[in-house]
Amino acid sequence: MPVFLDSAAPDFETAFASLLGAKREDAPDVDDTVAAIIADVRARGDAAVIELTARFDGLDLTADRLAFSAGDIARAVDDVSDEDRAALELAAARIRAYHKRQMPADESWTDDTGAMLGWRWTPVSAAGLYVPGGLASYPSSVLMNAIPAKVAGVGRLAIAVPTPRGEVNPLVLLAARLAGVDEIYRIGGAQAIAALAYGTATIAPVDKITGPGNAYVAAAKRRVFGKVGIDMIAGPSEILVIADADNDPDWIALDLLSQAEHDESAQSILISDDAGFGRAVARAVDARLETLDRAAIAGASWRDFGAIVTVRDLDEAARLSNRIAPEHLELCVADPETLAGKCTHAGAIFLGQWTPEAIGDYVGGPNHVLPTARSARFSSGLSVMDFLKRTTLARMTPQALRAIGPAAERLARSESLMAHGQSVTARLDKLNG
Repeated sequence: MPVFLDSAAPDFETAFASLLGAKREDAPDVDDTVAAIIADVRARGDAAVIELTARFDGLDLTADRLAFSAGDIARAVDDVSDEDRAALELAAARIRAYHKRQMPADESWTDDTGAMLGWRWTPVSAAGLYVPGGLASYPSSVLMNAIPAKVAGVGRLAIAVPTPRGEVNPLVLLAARLAGVDEIYRIGGAQAIAALAYGTATIAPVDKITGPGNAYVAAAKRRVFGKVGIDMIAGPSEILVIADADNDPDWIALDLLSQAEHDESAQSILISDDAGFGRAVARAVDARLETLDRAAIAGASWRDFGAIVTVRDLDEAARLSNRIAPEHLELCVADPETLAGKCTHAGAIFLGQWTPEAIGDYVGGPNHVLPTARSARFSSGLSVMDFLKRTTLARMTPQALRAIGPAAERLARSESLMAHGQSVTARLDKLNG
C-alpha cells in the first residue's frame, strides 16, 4: 500500500520529511570496478572494449565491427513498420521545432566608455550519447538527446548502444538516423563511456557525454567528468500529480503508474485537496495493476514509494510540491496556469487534465531528460544549452582604457599582482606620454 498523509495531522511534518528522505536507489558500490574498466580501456583501447563486450554482453566483436555499418543500419531500419516510422518522424519533428526556439543569440554592445562588450555561443565539437541497449531500449531517448545536440550545431555525434547477444532495436537505429547521428557503436557499460571519453584506435573521443544508464554507466560518467562534460547523474523516475476532485480517478491512476512501471525504485505521488478523491485514485491504481504487463515492477514501486497526500488547499499543495521538486509535475486542476506560477521547482510541468506526462516522453516537444532526486531545485532538463559554450568578448579603445584602467591598476595592487597592474599601466603610460 502507498503511504497516506494528511497535512492537518499532528505528525504530518515528520511523515512528510520521511517521505522526502526515503532512499529509493540502493546502487551497488561499483566505483572500484568502474575505475579498473576505465583504466583498462585507456591502456588497451579497442582490445579492452572488445573483451569487456564479450564478457558483459555475450557479443564477440572485432575492431571493424564495433560500429554499425551503413548496410547494418539500412537492413534494420527496413524492418520498421510504416506506423512506427510515422510516429518517430512526428516526434522528431516536434522535438526539433521546440529545441530550435531554445537557441540563444550572440550579443555585443558599446558602453559609455567606448568599450565593446558581449558574448558568443559555439557548440561543442563532438558529443557522445549513451543509449541503454537490447530490445527494451528507448528510441525516444535517442531523439531527446541527439536532436538538441544537432540543433546546437554539434559537428560529430556518436552513439553507444549495447546489443547484448546481438539484440538490436531497429527503432533505435531509425531514431538515430532521423536525428542526424553520425556514428553508432554496438558497445555499452562503463567501457563505452571510457571509449567515448578517452578514445580508442577506432572510436574518436568526444567533448560531452549525455544519456541514461545503469549504476556502472553513472559511476563511469562521474569518473570521466572533467575530461569531458556530462549532462547529469539521473536517478529513478518520479512524478507528482496535483489534482482536484474534478478528475477521472482512473486517468490519474494511469498517470501515476506511467512512472511506476519504469523501475521498482520510481516514485509516484498524488496531492489532492479531497481525501475521498485520493482514496478513489488508490482503488483505481489497484484495479489497473491487475492488467499491466509490468505490474510486478509498477506494483513494487507503488507499494514501497507511492504516496497520497491530502492538503487543505492548492496553495499548500504548491508549497509541498516545491519541497519535493519533482522530475515531472502534473497540474490537473481547474486553473493550472495560476498554480504553475506558484510551483517554482520542477523539471517539467504538464498543465491540465488533458496533458498526461507520457505526451512529454514522446511527442510533446520539450525534452524528457530531466533532473531527479529533488535536483530540480538547482538544475534543468536537457536542452541545446547543454551542447553550447558561451565565450565572452571585450575590446577596449584607448579612451575606454583611460576611463577604467586606473581602477584595474588599483585592484591589482590590492591583490599584490604586480604584472596584472603593470600590463595596464604600460598602456596608460603610452597614452599619457
